[in-house]
Amino acid sequence: MEKSDRTRKFLIATHGTFAAGVKSSLDIIIGAVEHVFLIQAYIDDAVSVETQIKEVMDQVSDNDELIVFCDIMGGSITNQVLQHALRSNVYVVSGFNLPLLMEILMADAETPVEEVITSAIDNAKEQMTYVNRLLTQQKEDQDD
Repeated sequence: MEKSDRTRKFLIATHGTFAAGVKSSLDIIIGAVEHVFLIQAYIDDAVSVETQIKEVMDQVSDNDELIVFCDIMGGSITNQVLQHALRSNVYVVSGFNLPLLMEILMADAETPVEEVITSAIDNAKEQMTYVNRLLTQQKEDQDD
């Protein structure tokens, strides 16, 4: 199989400094990953979200893939990013968690992006667990 010349790039776009915190966790858990952009919206009134998005989009060629992670579906950042989602190489995921980011950032770049995202979302949903209920259920099962 011939290696493609495209680059998979990532944007973590959040309200406040959440994006930097997530990136810090990623760096500790999986190590530094190339081509990760951050948008930390509304922490500097002098910098608009639109300007930050444009700066990232200017670094994404038509041959690249950009996976955008936004914090809240229907939130202002997601809504602004959606203006670029009509590009055939931009993929937007809203409501992310750390397991989802880890799986997507570590995925083989040759695996189709839609497959990577769909699988990662399914797996990330399984990571969300009400642990107290799980422990209670396990204790009840042991008592029976």
